[in-house]
Amino acid sequence: MDLAFTPEEQAFREEVRTWVNAHLPADIAHKVHNALELTREDHQRWAKILGIKGWLGFGWPKEFGGPGWTAIQKHLFEEECALAGAPRVIPFGPVMVAPVIMAFGNAEQQQRFLPGIASGEVWWSQGYSEPGSGSDLASVKTRAERQGDKYIVNGQKTWTTLGQYGEWIFCLVRTSNEGKPQTGISFLLIDMKSPGVTVRPIIMLDGGHEVNEVFFDNVEVPANNLIGEENKGWTYAKHLLSHERTNIADINRSKRELERLKRIAQREGVWEDSRFRDEIAKLEVDVVALEMMVLRVLSAEKSGKNSLDIAGLLKIRGSEIQQRYSELMMLAAGPFALPLIREAMEAGWQGDFPGGEVGNAPLSSTYFNLRKTTIYGGSNEVQRNIVAQVVLG
Repeated sequence: MDLAFTPEEQAFREEVRTWVNAHLPADIAHKVHNALELTREDHQRWAKILGIKGWLGFGWPKEFGGPGWTAIQKHLFEEECALAGAPRVIPFGPVMVAPVIMAFGNAEQQQRFLPGIASGEVWWSQGYSEPGSGSDLASVKTRAERQGDKYIVNGQKTWTTLGQYGEWIFCLVRTSNEGKPQTGISFLLIDMKSPGVTVRPIIMLDGGHEVNEVFFDNVEVPANNLIGEENKGWTYAKHLLSHERTNIADINRSKRELERLKRIAQREGVWEDSRFRDEIAKLEVDVVALEMMVLRVLSAEKSGKNSLDIAGLLKIRGSEIQQRYSELMMLAAGPFALPLIREAMEAGWQGDFPGGEVGNAPLSSTYFNLRKTTIYGGSNEVQRNIVAQVVLG
């Protein structure tokens, strides 16, 4: 395993850093560095800037219009974007469904869907989880019945992140009840403007609207929106989840937030508390260890070895680190982390009262929000079982 970057890779890092610093809007970077709420327009503005450069699909091969970067170049790109304060690329289109369309879609589907994803023009959502199907995706009940040249879809998806912005949604749907549950699932692309699609907000503890329920009531979907073969969707879902779990580890954001934690601790006067610094030091050790694990994956990919066996480990450690840094930030700010009046924040107030720092107000909200990380994308308990079976035998 070689963890040293080559001169060519270092030069690539500098190229990315220079470009990002020149093109990332300052108001968006300010929001990201202070954990202030990003609007749909903020996300779309940055996505379209990347799209014009050809970097929104940063993991895509050249044959599909991507830059054709190596795994290490992709890592360096994500790291430089995160450290500069760029919003995380909303993964549902370019990181999740696009690789499935490339690998299993036909030429017509690739020509139809990929350009809108690459440009940042089309917002995609993910339709996996259901009220009774979270980590156990094989139990999905949303039904798609074939009628001639179309499917009739009925059912419900839940926890659909930013689904209120979605224009298209990729869904796991049940097309057969025969055999094992996994064998009757198909992968379907659905236009969210179709009659019968209803998006209902799930309002969170802080009053925020991040997740949704999506209902399908006799929704007609053209049969040519089926990816691959009918009843083979479980195979395609696993392909997508391998991308999602490494994405969830989000080591680059953790590195940025670690530095933010240190700034908050210094500003709030707890930096001189040796016990608190000990907690920051332990977190930093975990962040470095996770980064080494990510670099091990990159090193394996660089040498052509299969590295997906530890995707679960990346998800477990990455999600736990996100929870830990959010907890320490809230502890550092103390009572200044608690007040969160959404109406006031939407009007421009961000906790900038005497004795507080800009960006303190969302800290408790972030803390509660990140409790979800050890559940979504396959709960950590399930991931540990998978690691035990696949890695330990």
